[in-house]
Amino acid sequence: MKQHKWILGVGAVLLACSVLTYFVHYLFFHDVHHILIYLVGDIAFVPLEVLLVVIVIERVMSRHEKQSVLEKLNMLVGLFFSELGVELLGELTDAIENQDELRPRLDVGSDWSASEFRRARAFVGAFDYKVNARQLDLEGLRSMLAERRDLLSNLLANPNLLEHERFTSLLWAIFHLMEELSARGSLTDLPDTDLAHLAGDLARVYSRLTREWLRYCEHLKHRYPYIFSIVVRTHPLQERPDATVR
Repeated sequence: MKQHKWILGVGAVLLACSVLTYFVHYLFFHDVHHILIYLVGDIAFVPLEVLLVVIVIERVMSRHEKQSVLEKLNMLVGLFFSELGVELLGELTDAIENQDELRPRLDVGSDWSASEFRRARAFVGAFDYKVNARQLDLEGLRSMLAERRDLLSNLLANPNLLEHERFTSLLWAIFHLMEELSARGSLTDLPDTDLAHLAGDLARVYSRLTREWLRYCEHLKHRYPYIFSIVVRTHPLQERPDATVR
């Protein structure tokens, strides 16, 4: 309410200044005809001014701000994959029983085109992940996630991630898996029913992780090819990761 009063007050002052200026003009020149000509011309220009300022300029600024937010989001995604995501991707792949069908689709190459990234995302989005939790070192996975808890908490607390629902969904899935693992005193000799439950949590994380991995790689290819180069050479989904340029 106070803000509305302030706006009305400023509007009234500006209107009064305009009227006073026209009045002073009349006192000096006594030419109402001249005043009306310029008054009508100024009023006629108002719609065009609104078009330029409110629509065109505002949209340009909005697009610039959106690009700035997206760039910050991609920096957060890059931090996640650098500190945890790539390692987690390699660890969880060991639990995918049908990984032979999946690996070729995730083995990002330096010559991949936008259509190849698009086809890969469509494939992993529809893929039937068959997860065997017994294939994993669950104790080691629990320790790895616990060590990165602060990283995950800080990422989720970042207000910029409100604009990135897919990535936020991945972080929540990882948090849930971490809580499931932390809630168990021992992760050895778990019954089949419990392992099946954990397999569902692992599949949820892995399906989201692979899609974000592909988007991250595509972003690097377009914006940061030098980072993309080493990612392509070292990621764990290829047969022989090797940082050496050959």
